[in-house]
Amino acid sequence: MPDRFDPYREGLVIEERTIWPDDCETPPADRGRIERLLQADAASCGHLEYVRVHTGFCRTITVTAEDLERLGAKA
Repeated sequence: MPDRFDPYREGLVIEERTIWPDDCETPPADRGRIERLLQADAASCGHLEYVRVHTGFCRTITVTAEDLERLGAKA
């Protein structure tokens, strides 16, 4: 279950992780750019999770078709 954007936890994020669905046809060459855009605007992502790690949180974003559409990328 996704979390809501949390400014408090955002201040404690020390790791970022992006999960791509298996059926996503976005070319690998474009994924790095898209991941940076998604992580930079985590509040707008459709599926966001904060995973507790030893010294803070890992922000995990699962890419959705809506995220790709919002960024103008092909799903």
